[in-house]
Amino acid sequence: MSLPFRFGLQTHGPIEGMTWVDTARYAEQTGFSSLLMPDHFHDQFGVLTALSAAAAVTTELTVGALVFGNDYRHPVVLAKEIATLDHIAEGRVEFGLGAGWMRTDYAESGMPYDAPGLRIDRFLESLEIIKRCWSEGAFDFEGAHYRISGYDGLPLPYTPGGPKIIIGAGGPRMLGLAADNADIVGITANLRAGEVGADAIADSMPAAYDGKLARVRDVAGERAGELELSSLSMNTTITNDRDGALEFFSQMFGAPTEHVAQTPALIVGSVSEIVEQLQERRERWGFNYVVVQHSDGQGMEHFGEVIEALAGT
Repeated sequence: MSLPFRFGLQTHGPIEGMTWVDTARYAEQTGFSSLLMPDHFHDQFGVLTALSAAAAVTTELTVGALVFGNDYRHPVVLAKEIATLDHIAEGRVEFGLGAGWMRTDYAESGMPYDAPGLRIDRFLESLEIIKRCWSEGAFDFEGAHYRISGYDGLPLPYTPGGPKIIIGAGGPRMLGLAADNADIVGITANLRAGEVGADAIADSMPAAYDGKLARVRDVAGERAGELELSSLSMNTTITNDRDGALEFFSQMFGAPTEHVAQTPALIVGSVSEIVEQLQERRERWGFNYVVVQHSDGQGMEHFGEVIEALAGT
């Protein structure tokens, strides 16, 4: 049985014409379940500061990152920051973590851009350390990448055991790790190329999603029904000219229109058409947690109508 729909709004900073505080209140008033931010080094607000402010001026909105780049912060530091944010939000936090993927983040900051397998190995150690930071008592950890000695991760989070964990995943290994370790699996394209280019676009077509979800369910086994499955729309366009918009994206992506129409990476159509699309995608793939990006689409002022039609159903 599918889980009820809920919706997240991802943004790099304030919506045009609004302050950041107004943006957080807008997201809550529109009915979004969460306000989320990417974690990159280009022109965006600082994630932890912005999420703390958003949590402080709302009462129901969940806040989080899609997703924190593991290499950008030591796991002990990130665990403490998230535990603190969880207290500010009084439990309204989702903790997203990934292995890091955007090549320009590493190049511009001077950090080494290691092979995917090595970054994933570090991510696994970090995730274990963070979980132990959120448990009672001091601990030691001896890994290939991190060494912890007698550390007691205080304060413990407001939420016993820590916030729900989101893991973004596109390749087979990360999909399996997400199925084993996450509460929420964010299905993405495989970003091994370090950019959103032709490789990622090809891996965003419907058949690719079929394989990704099969991998998650196979690894998750009996707990598959407990996982929330999340899709992130690269572009949300609310329009009465769906055919025209799909033709535009078909040419942009170099993919057949029928494939572009089905990919969860795009949401295109009128409000009623989008409602039908999302229901079909939940039926096919199980996506109940739909995240949209405000800055990249058209007609977003009408997305509240989609939320009103579907949230909680």
